[in-house]
Amino acid sequence: MAYSFILYEVADRIATITLNRPEKRNALNGALVAELRQAFQAAAQDEAVKVIVLKGKGEAFCAGADLDYLQQLQVNTYEENLADSRELMSLFREIYELDKIVIAQVEGHAIAGGCGLVTVCDLSYVVPEAQLGYTEVKIGFIPALVAVFLVRKIGEGKARELLLTGRLVTAEKAAVSGLITAVVPAAEIKEYVAKVATGLCKEASGNSLKVTKKLIGTVLDLSLRESLELAAEQNATTRGHEDCRKGIAAFLNKEKLIW
Repeated sequence: MAYSFILYEVADRIATITLNRPEKRNALNGALVAELRQAFQAAAQDEAVKVIVLKGKGEAFCAGADLDYLQQLQVNTYEENLADSRELMSLFREIYELDKIVIAQVEGHAIAGGCGLVTVCDLSYVVPEAQLGYTEVKIGFIPALVAVFLVRKIGEGKARELLLTGRLVTAEKAAVSGLITAVVPAAEIKEYVAKVATGLCKEASGNSLKVTKKLIGTVLDLSLRESLELAAEQNATTRGHEDCRKGIAAFLNKEKLIW
């Protein structure tokens, strides 16, 4: 499929989705959100893809909402704004619930909706120079959708600080709070992310990754008793999966297994 605002490529079981509006600092608008949804759905359905890397072209990862887009929102009806909000909601939820692991490679600032994208990825590696934050309250908007995911990710207290102040934080502080996975020097990040993605492809069962990701995203919605029961059921189901049989056989026979 041809895209206007993103780049999409697949190599060595890794799909790379690149925000491609560098002249606009990869700012989000309705068309870009729609293309991102299409690209993630394509990667989800492609059996040749095991891991997805999300990054931005140019100096910024994503600067939030496009200015023209923000102006359009002012004249939309409530119904139009609700439909538009649900598109972004669907993108965030699809990334969060996707059966495959999504890695954010952040080589520039990630602000507002851009930081939202980082928030819903499974792993995120960020250059030291990048700043991250949710600045919506500073323009009379609210970080509504991302709040749902951020509270789950870093807890209520830390989420309150970021969402209510609207302050940008350094990559180092974002790592300390648990917002991102790690800070990686700019000269090393491309190779580092490739190594992590390749490791997931070769060293971990696709079924195990899928089930573990789903379990992590589900247990917070359940009681302790329900979570443990679900975990026990998933444990039993996974033991009967072909991947588990292969993995245990390779371990017992001291064989190197390439997934």
